[in-house]
Amino acid sequence: MPLTVYNYHPSTLEYTGSSEADESPLEPGVYLIPAYATEIAPPEFIPGHIFKWAGSEWVPEQIPPTPSLHMPALTARQFRLGLVNNGLTPAQVTATIEAMPNGSAKETALIEWEYATTFNREHPLIATVGAALGLSDEQIDAMWVASVDL
Repeated sequence: MPLTVYNYHPSTLEYTGSSEADESPLEPGVYLIPAYATEIAPPEFIPGHIFKWAGSEWVPEQIPPTPSLHMPALTARQFRLGLVNNGLTPAQVTATIEAMPNGSAKETALIEWEYATTFNREHPLIATVGAALGLSDEQIDAMWVASVDL
């Protein structure tokens, strides 16, 4: 009889659903649980909530509020001038991305930073780099609004 296990993403540790683990043919009563899975069930799924595995239990993660103000896309020029007008340099953004662990996420971030012609406020890279530079969501929003007219 299969055992239900609860899967989580290896890098984000977010709940990704459940699957079944099979009993070992060599050791009856021992189940072959795949990597990135646990027997411990997450809390009841609530739409709009994210759960992460915290080593011994599933915990809900705070979901950032949706900005009440729709933020228009910025051109690369507007975005970079907005950084400079707020005491930040493009070199700081590059250094922040370069400090990321090697892998596809870092390479993707570098491509986004170097080659994007527009930037969207909701893009995850904005929050990641902003946090690394010590900026709050409110500060990023204020910079974004100020950059629209540049």
